[in-house]
Amino acid sequence: QVQLVESGGGLVQAGGSLRVSCAVFGGTFSMYAMAWFRQAPGKEREFAAGITRNGDTHHGDSVKGRFTISRDNAKNTVYLQMNNLKVEDTAIYYCAAYKTLPSIISTNPHAYDYWGQGTQVTVSS
Repeated sequence: QVQLVESGGGLVQAGGSLRVSCAVFGGTFSMYAMAWFRQAPGKEREFAAGITRNGDTHHGDSVKGRFTISRDNAKNTVYLQMNNLKVEDTAIYYCAAYKTLPSIISTNPHAYDYWGQGTQVTVSS
C-alpha cells in the first residue's frame, strides 16, 4: 500500500515563503512521477507543479517563477518551495503520484493513482 504524507503547510504573510514536503511510503519512489495540486474553496483542483522520474520539472502558469518542485529519491520525498506567496495561493495542497515513463508528467489529476491527505496553506494580506 502506497501512502503519501504531506507536511509543512501553515499561515504566512503575502510575500513570504513556505516549503511543503511529501514523503512516500510503501512504494518504489523512483518509479513515480510526482506532482503538487492545489484546491481553493469553491474551485477545481489545479495542477501546481510536477516532476518526472528523471527530475524534469513543469510548473503551472500561476506559480511559474515563484514555486519550485524538487525530489530527493534517497529520502523518498518531494518538495514544493513557495516564494513570493500571494493571497490567491491560499488552498489545500495535495501531493500525488503515479507510475509512468521516466520523462513523462501529467497535469491531469485523473492520471494520478495515489494522493496525500492535503496540507493547508493560508496566505494573509
